[in-house]
Amino acid sequence: MTSRTGRMALALVGTAGLVGALAAPAAAAEPVTLATPCVQKVAVVNNGGFVINFQLTTRDGQLSAPTDNYPINQWRIVDLASTPFAEGVDVRPLVHAQAGNDVPGNVFVSYCANGQTATYTASGTTTNYTVTLLT
Repeated sequence: MTSRTGRMALALVGTAGLVGALAAPAAAAEPVTLATPCVQKVAVVNNGGFVINFQLTTRDGQLSAPTDNYPINQWRIVDLASTPFAEGVDVRPLVHAQAGNDVPGNVFVSYCANGQTATYTASGTTTNYTVTLLT
């Protein structure tokens, strides 16, 4: 009886180990998919009646250095190659309106060293504006 129990335990452990090994990666983290588009640069056009600057933020809250302040009808661009972020990371702008609110971009984009630019527009008023990716 001991040898039979031992074999059953081994079979159960072996099966559980196999199932656990197959299931563990899916349960350990959310699926890794790149946001689209995949770009090297991020631009924000100021279409609001206020002065802004922006930083890039990652999904886990890391921030790039902020741009300088700029008024309506101007834009700034950040090349992700000049930031501490690695290729493949998802980013979006975090826009700060002078004397107003901080507003994140509506969607993330992924960093790829491909020379492409994602352009967002900041529109509205100092305390009520949106930051939207242009498509």
